[in-house]
Amino acid sequence: MEEIDRRIVTLLAKDGRMSFTDLARETGLSVSAVHQRVRRLERRGVVRGYAALVDYDAVGLPLTAFVSIKPIDPAAADDAPVRLAHLSAIEACHSVAGDESYILKVRVSSPSALEELLSQIRVAANVSTRTTVVLSTPYEHRPPDLIDAEAEPEPEKH
Repeated sequence: MEEIDRRIVTLLAKDGRMSFTDLARETGLSVSAVHQRVRRLERRGVVRGYAALVDYDAVGLPLTAFVSIKPIDPAAADDAPVRLAHLSAIEACHSVAGDESYILKVRVSSPSALEELLSQIRVAANVSTRTTVVLSTPYEHRPPDLIDAEAEPEPEKH
């Protein structure tokens, strides 16, 4: 990826609503050049979308937890993500190495809501769980620093 594209992605990761005019000013490109580059980054899947960051306390979901899951029957199909997709309290599902198969990031309204969700997870996916409750989050949603990242070599053109 070119250095200028890295700069654009870094700027958009910090502020997904940054205007093409502001992106142009920050990168030294014309507005139309920035627009073309952003559209190309979107088509290539480098920029996959734009989202609002939510204050979960303000919307009544102050409790965050990480739930590690492991199949009760190791020979069972590895389909927990599909079996759990209907549970909207699960914000993220990560396949991991180690004793557990997946780690889920969940957000709920209360300890009793967490207890109910854990029960739903166990039943839906036939898994055992290990839960870690988040006490505080000093930072989250940090954008990557692609400007200082080592540039990938451009593919050779023959």
